[in-house]
Amino acid sequence: MKNIRNFCIIAHIDHGKSTLADRLLQTTGTISDRDMQNQALDDMDLERERGITIKSHAIQMRYTQEGEEYILNLIDTPGHVDFSYEVSRSIAACEGALLIVDASQGIEAQTISNLYLALEHDLEIIPILNKMDLPGAMPEEVSDQIIELIGCSQEDIIPASGKTGLGVDEILKAVVSRVPAPVGKVEAPFQAMVFDSVFNSYRGIIAYYRVLNGKLKKGEKVKFINTAKEYYADEIGNLGLGLVPKKEISAGDVGYIISGIKEAKEVKVGDTITTVHNPTTEIVKGFEDVKPMVFAGIYPVDTDEYEELRDAMERLQLNDASLVFVPESSAALGFGFRCGFLGMLHMEIIQERLEREFDMTVITTVPNVSYKAYLKKNNELLELNNPSDLPDPSKIDYIEEPFIKAQIITKSDYVGAIMNLCIEKRGMLTNQVYLTSDRVELSFEVPMAEIVFDFYDKLKSISKGYASFDYFPIGYKQSKLIKLDILLNGDSVDALSALVHQDNAYDLGKRICAKLRELIPRQQFDIAIQAAIGAKIIARETVKAVRKDVTAKCYGGDISRKRKLLEKQKKGKKRMRQVGNVEVPQSAFMAVLKLD
Repeated sequence: MKNIRNFCIIAHIDHGKSTLADRLLQTTGTISDRDMQNQALDDMDLERERGITIKSHAIQMRYTQEGEEYILNLIDTPGHVDFSYEVSRSIAACEGALLIVDASQGIEAQTISNLYLALEHDLEIIPILNKMDLPGAMPEEVSDQIIELIGCSQEDIIPASGKTGLGVDEILKAVVSRVPAPVGKVEAPFQAMVFDSVFNSYRGIIAYYRVLNGKLKKGEKVKFINTAKEYYADEIGNLGLGLVPKKEISAGDVGYIISGIKEAKEVKVGDTITTVHNPTTEIVKGFEDVKPMVFAGIYPVDTDEYEELRDAMERLQLNDASLVFVPESSAALGFGFRCGFLGMLHMEIIQERLEREFDMTVITTVPNVSYKAYLKKNNELLELNNPSDLPDPSKIDYIEEPFIKAQIITKSDYVGAIMNLCIEKRGMLTNQVYLTSDRVELSFEVPMAEIVFDFYDKLKSISKGYASFDYFPIGYKQSKLIKLDILLNGDSVDALSALVHQDNAYDLGKRICAKLRELIPRQQFDIAIQAAIGAKIIARETVKAVRKDVTAKCYGGDISRKRKLLEKQKKGKKRMRQVGNVEVPQSAFMAVLKLD
């Protein structure tokens, strides 16, 4: 066990951790040159197309130093704030972390939040200055930032480049010499923590775990403590580039188990596995339950596909434990699910994965956050995940909405523009710290609902991509919120209703109506698009009818003949308006988010 090292790679998005992981795999000979491809650990098409890591990936490498062979278990983690739950799980399975900082960009928000996660778990941090081959690299400045952040010395920082392979040997040496070996007793009862799972259509569910104590032999009976279910360990082994079967797995190892589990509900990430004949008494302290930040409805386009969608969501949840969903129904869209996501990118990725991996075409409603409504009658509390659940305004005493604390790190040139953006979003500046002469850290308190839509995109555009953003929830505060309904021909479309701040309601209602007028196709009858607060209509647009010239065949003669035809057409139109219904295209739901 003294020759095992478990470590993960943490960094801000796009600081080159997947490329550096490729070099580590090549140097240790884990991947042959023939199988080598860029971002070898990113196995989803989506990850390659976007150049981001969405899932953490575990892989085992063998490395020989001074005649002794070491087993290195590496977990490559995502860098985007929306996938920070993946990072927290990877960190729980490791003893050390490589903190990678881009030499041309310096320390960014997500670097800091991932670092704090690692420090909470007492990991050994190895700082690495990546992308040293770039002409824009600023090694001295960025080194000073790292030293200030983690209090290491200049000698501890390893200069490296994922592209040229500079510093890869030093990194491997540092992992062996600085990361502690796992602590655990081989003779103790078997105890392992599940940190990920995937679904395989031939073999059922494959659970990945980190062994803390004891050992497990192939064919033994195991028990998942959380669900109290028992299975036989049909196959166990380590994670190479594929799965590498073994006869026995012992303390300190990272491995997988296949035991013919078919139901997604039976494997929980963070659960403890033990053996039936020699069970452990203590449950491993896993990770805290994930807190969804953004809620949206996902509905099948064809209502008959509801069960298939449920199946797809359950399998996706196995692979992405931060997805939370409950069934719900909508008057306009039929049956579907209310899903909780960690952010807008997470939502977009889930929607794409449903379409690609499971061939599901889905409609996603306008995202929102959850609110708390207190009623006048005996101060009863209602949790609202959907604006359509809001009771009659006369019964409500007050509504609270979730607030977050946002930290933005940016160049000092963009401070003014960013402050304006935050104030526009009802934010309050709480702190401003100059990290260096031209890097500022701004702290804001801002309602979660305001940053759900397009805050991140706007922040990137006004700061020319320099600002980095991180946030955490700080609880609920009372706000003046009202429900804005959108009506089509007098019928409310519940998928478009939203809870908005009183001051923004008129403006927003007007803009949504104008946008929908462009997007809803013309019918044979007039369509009235209205925004309403309670019974009061605050904005209206009309989609004009497509009209056929029924008098074309009527040549000359008395005007009353034409009038008769037009009256007949008018009656038909009136009847059509009563029975005709208006289809809202998916583009309209998405466009409401990007109103600016």
